[in-house]
Amino acid sequence: MSENPRIDELRRRVDKDPSSIAFAQLAEEYRRIGNHVEAVKVCRDGLERHPGYLSAQVTLGRALVELKNFDEARIQLEAVLKVAPDNLAAIRALADIHQQTGDVVEAIKEAPVPRDAHVAVPVEDVAAAERAEADPALEQLEHWLTAIVSDRSQHR
Repeated sequence: MSENPRIDELRRRVDKDPSSIAFAQLAEEYRRIGNHVEAVKVCRDGLERHPGYLSAQVTLGRALVELKNFDEARIQLEAVLKVAPDNLAAIRALADIHQQTGDVVEAIKEAPVPRDAHVAVPVEDVAAAERAEADPALEQLEHWLTAIVSDRSQHR
């Protein structure tokens, strides 16, 4: 038994019914406490039975990022984004991969802006407009970052 009653309860549920979708919650709890190896194992086992469970794929991807297994994490997260392009957890985790690998420019180019992020980024002066025009990735980055800030403010 662990020192976490939530994990113990979820572990019992999954052990009792291996086809239960509680595996995703169990894996997320392991990830949150920093047991990324166990989170990956639980996700992989559960995803064999429930291959389309997107939140479990995100948890798997995020745990793999923590283990520095960026290639496999990227595969999981990009698969989620093909089905759910507005999944902010997957977008953030993918951006984290790019940041950790020093590929920030690629993160800006690849990260989709959520469809519901109707963001107006004010351009304060001509110089700012010229910079945005000179590098189209800057405008995309501003939209993307504003969408993240907006999402975070909604969850506070």
